[in-house]
Amino acid sequence: MVEGKTVLIAGGAGFIGSHLCELFLEKGAKVVCVDNQITGTEKNIAHLKDNPNFTLKEQDITEPFEINEPIHYILNFASPASPKDFPKHPIKILMVGALGTKNLLDLAKKHNAVFLQASTSEVYGDPKISPQVESYWGNVNPIGPRSCYDEAKRFGEALIMAYHRKHNINTKIVRIFNTYGERMRPNDGRVIPNFITQALSNEPITVYGDGTQTRSFCYIKDEIEGFYKLLLSNTNEPVNIGNPKEYTILELANIIKELTNSQSEIIFKELPEDDPKQRRPDITKAKTILNWQPNTELKEGLQKTIEYFKKAKETEQ
Repeated sequence: MVEGKTVLIAGGAGFIGSHLCELFLEKGAKVVCVDNQITGTEKNIAHLKDNPNFTLKEQDITEPFEINEPIHYILNFASPASPKDFPKHPIKILMVGALGTKNLLDLAKKHNAVFLQASTSEVYGDPKISPQVESYWGNVNPIGPRSCYDEAKRFGEALIMAYHRKHNINTKIVRIFNTYGERMRPNDGRVIPNFITQALSNEPITVYGDGTQTRSFCYIKDEIEGFYKLLLSNTNEPVNIGNPKEYTILELANIIKELTNSQSEIIFKELPEDDPKQRRPDITKAKTILNWQPNTELKEGLQKTIEYFKKAKETEQ
């Protein structure tokens, strides 16, 4: 249990990170949120700032830093993660995955802390098997436009396992599949924020490719519960956390159009290079080792996400 313990969350002002800050505070932990706000924002954690158990530390994790109080858990969620970020911050993403992960691992070693790494389904690349199981080595283009993120995460996994074997650090690796929910950036560039933003404005909904490529979407509250269970588990091998129910991108567009009562037309554009044709996690390990599986139906989670986007849009006007 984490009650009374101190949890450092790198990237804690981001979409997923801010939900993790909330989760650990609710469970009675002290939270140190570390973020340099490249893609995170203080708006995501503004409601936590008056909590005496919450501290925000503005810090670039690619630079070594110290924490003076004892740290019991370190969660690394610090990296731009949207395809829109890849051409903007390719070198930074690589350095966060390499130097940033190393600095946090050194901190975990110093404090004898449990370390959890946010890895990604991107390590599977454009997979040739479905569903993707953790033992699959992937099909990644190491020099393509997405490689800064894919290879940063793959290197991060290798570094973490090296620290685990060499220094006996208690490490965890979660491979995250498509996650959605409140606090996603409207201009994030990922498919759900894109579609919701376009639908609410009655603008054309842009589908890349013919829309037959598939994704599996997991609601944020389900996702972070999986992370929490993994953190407290005895496993050190990578574990997929995601929703195994598969939807085509065109199906998703039509569902969002229906839920928003949008007048948007659906238009098609060329598929970006190396865009995966299929993503679907095998969550057998999560079910058996963690006793975890997602519970939120897509329409239910999307409705909550749409309400968040509506309010955010009203606030801006």
